Amino acid sequence: MYLKSLTISSHSEAEVIRELKFHLGANLIVDETIGKNDIETGNNIGKTTVLALIDYCLGGNAEQIYIDPETRKDIDYVKSYLVDNKFVITLILKENLKSESSKEIVIKRNFLQRNQKIMSINGVNLVKDSGKEFEKKLDELLIGERDILKPTFRQLVAHYIRYQNSKIENTLKVLNTFTTNFEYETLHLFMFGLPVLDKSPLNTKLKSEQEYKKRLEKQHSKNELELQLDIVKGNINNLEIRKKNLNINENYRQELAELNDIKYRISIISSRISELSLREHLLIETEKELSADMSEINFSELREIYETAKKNVDGIQTTFERLVEYHNNMILEKIRFVIQDIPKIRSTIEEYKNTLDSFLKSEKRLSEKISTSDTFQDLEDIIGELTKAYHRVGELESGIEQLQTVENHIKELNNELELLEGDRFSEKFQEQLKNKLKDFNGIFAKVSNELYGEQYGITFDIREDKKTKQNYYYFESFNANTSSGKKQGEIICFDIAYILFARKEGLPHLNFILNDKKELMHGNQLKRVSQFAKDNKIQLVFSILKDKLPSELNSSEHIILRLSDQDKLFRIEQSS
Repeated sequence: MYLKSLTISSHSEAEVIRELKFHLGANLIVDETIGKNDIETGNNIGKTTVLALIDYCLGGNAEQIYIDPETRKDIDYVKSYLVDNKFVITLILKENLKSESSKEIVIKRNFLQRNQKIMSINGVNLVKDSGKEFEKKLDELLIGERDILKPTFRQLVAHYIRYQNSKIENTLKVLNTFTTNFEYETLHLFMFGLPVLDKSPLNTKLKSEQEYKKRLEKQHSKNELELQLDIVKGNINNLEIRKKNLNINENYRQELAELNDIKYRISIISSRISELSLREHLLIETEKELSADMSEINFSELREIYETAKKNVDGIQTTFERLVEYHNNMILEKIRFVIQDIPKIRSTIEEYKNTLDSFLKSEKRLSEKISTSDTFQDLEDIIGELTKAYHRVGELESGIEQLQTVENHIKELNNELELLEGDRFSEKFQEQLKNKLKDFNGIFAKVSNELYGEQYGITFDIREDKKTKQNYYYFESFNANTSSGKKQGEIICFDIAYILFARKEGLPHLNFILNDKKELMHGNQLKRVSQFAKDNKIQLVFSILKDKLPSELNSSEHIILRLSDQDKLFRIEQSS
């Protein structure tokens, strides 16, 4: 497919702002701004924007048109202008520019959203699935029927459209920085006409599982978890044995209350016995003192007192002997009074002692029973420890299960990849790949030698991905002349050589190349490249500053659009 035209319209196609007609050979977009030293970019709505608009019609992102690549912020007035004026971009691709009846593809896009959004191909608006339906249709029309849409359409057309730095500076690495080695492998094998199997989803899953496993193992390894589990299970076994051997006294609380009551009673009785014993002791002491009074009377002194009194007092009738008898009887009477309670006290003490002895036996029995039994609190404590232990077992087993599941997934994915790869890395397949590259390098070297006096080529080797540990084919360019060469020359020669190779091999391809910053290319090379492209029916769409443009190319034959600060692409009447 070739570029036929690009039309920029406002107010839903009512007003045509620009209409570019493309031809074979060089199609130059020239910045004629006077005194402009730096390369004007699409962000200033200049020459690069044309390339971005073609890219946009081929499924690209609108942000490339109105976002500053350095600040990543919208250029608000540009975005608003495109939206408010309902700009529509129409790109027409044609199978043969020399034949009016050849197949055409008409692509239209605008910058509106929701029900006003336009993403149409040949009159059918394909806005479903966030543009996936649109891209799928482009793939079908430009690449052909495919069972697996890998590499993607956008990946396949990436090297044809070079206006971002990453694409301008790299021959083969033309995709975004998040592209995996396996996606590049799939892309390059497809480009060189070799059968490809889409390993990208499997490798993405494998990488994800390996990262997940790594995060899990940062906390604990599987071996550590298994060893911890063994310890915890041992603790559970010991707790279960302790639980089984518990001597639970169901009447513990009642018997403890009885024991406390008995102790209280023992205390009371002991106090009573002490009191009665003390009283008995005091009565016996009193008896002894009274008995002593009776036995220790000095009869000689008492007689002498008596005789003296008798002399001095008339009429004393009582004899001395009767006096003594009276004295002793009085003492004996006191003694009888004092000791009359002792038998009762002793009897009471004996009764108390018998009761105390019974209480002491009960106390001993209950104390022994209680001291040798386990309480419900002991059982609750063990159950609490068991609950924690079983919870820990659950955590450990869950961790082990997670790691085991991840390991199983990784193993399954590796097995699937091995089956998918089959003989991909066999000598036979490598020989096929080498032959394809020999054919391509023959064209690549011829083109680069004719245009630059250099001989470039593509080589490959087998490498191992650091993360997934899977092998993949790695492609890179080389200079057969071992001279310094120039990257810009290598890139344009690669893109031209690939179109010629794809034609020869019957592979799906585009017949146009979009490049920015061609002022970096020497004028003589630019002239040779333009003529070579025309001779080989290839379209080159280049943006360039006027003061870098060779005089031989400064004509309407080569220039399709002239821009300046006074005449910007969208004709926005506002300085940037």
